[in-house]
Amino acid sequence: MAEIQFSKGLRETVVPDVRLSRTKNGEKGSAKFYFDEPAILGQGQTEEITGMYLLDEEGEIVTREVKGKFINGRAKAIEATVNLNSPAEWDRFMRFMERYASENGLGFTKSS
Repeated sequence: MAEIQFSKGLRETVVPDVRLSRTKNGEKGSAKFYFDEPAILGQGQTEEITGMYLLDEEGEIVTREVKGKFINGRAKAIEATVNLNSPAEWDRFMRFMERYASENGLGFTKSS
């Protein structure tokens, strides 16, 4: 089980585009998530977005860096950033992403 939530207990069904970056020495990195028309912004949704929670059997990774994108006054997308401040945090995040990717059909492409 690996899932993403924006409000505790409410699974996000839209699979995001995820972009990873890492410093040259590998000490720090970040993951930027982009959700196009996520379920949490759908009509009839009244849940408050309290952060982004990455949940799996090891526990949870939490970020509060969550921003809404609006087009013509309508919430269209969510961007979230997870900052990884050590090699251990990077490794933990990658274990989550491997589980999430295998459950949701995500692939990995490397760019320069």
